[in-house]
Amino acid sequence: MSTCAIVDYGSGNLHSAHKSFERAAREGAGGDIVVTADPEVVRRADRIVLPGVGAYADCRAGLMAVQGMYDVLEERVSAGVPFFGICVGMQLLASVGREFGDTPGFGWIPGEVVPLRPADPALKIPHMGWNALALDQVHPVFQGVEEGEHVYFVHSFHMLPQNATHRIATVHYGQSVTAAVGRDTIIGTQFHPEKSQRTGLHVISNFLTWAP
Repeated sequence: MSTCAIVDYGSGNLHSAHKSFERAAREGAGGDIVVTADPEVVRRADRIVLPGVGAYADCRAGLMAVQGMYDVLEERVSAGVPFFGICVGMQLLASVGREFGDTPGFGWIPGEVVPLRPADPALKIPHMGWNALALDQVHPVFQGVEEGEHVYFVHSFHMLPQNATHRIATVHYGQSVTAAVGRDTIIGTQFHPEKSQRTGLHVISNFLTWAP
């Protein structure tokens, strides 16, 4: 049975993420879902999920504080293991985060993480709640997701990929906001699939069966 490791590094809504991935596995996607802070468990996993909430620099520091974890992530992603970054876990894929100064990211998807600046001053920051997806690219993890389906966001920053082909989906919130990015065996969503009901479960199921 394949194993999907959800990385526990002290950041992220692990309980709801774990429950959603377990439900998707149980309802047909299959596989064993484990939450772990052990790099060796991550090394043996067939898929890796990196959640994240809060400040970019705090999340990066938390991950780097788990001895050996980043090295294992880089090793396994370089080897082609499917990887899913959620919220700040997606933002860390960028080259740099510009929250409270500049913090280096993984550089796996070149680009920067910048503040949301909606044109309409009445739109509140953080962007919190449901928004309609616009799909920029065809991607297996979004197969069966229709244009305009709603997903759930809580964030004040978003990623601007250098390469437009790395942007999978956007939403509109007084500006174009990156909702999903990806390349090769890497996928990331700014929205929370574990809080996005049917559409989120669909995305999770697709990830659990994705064979890039």
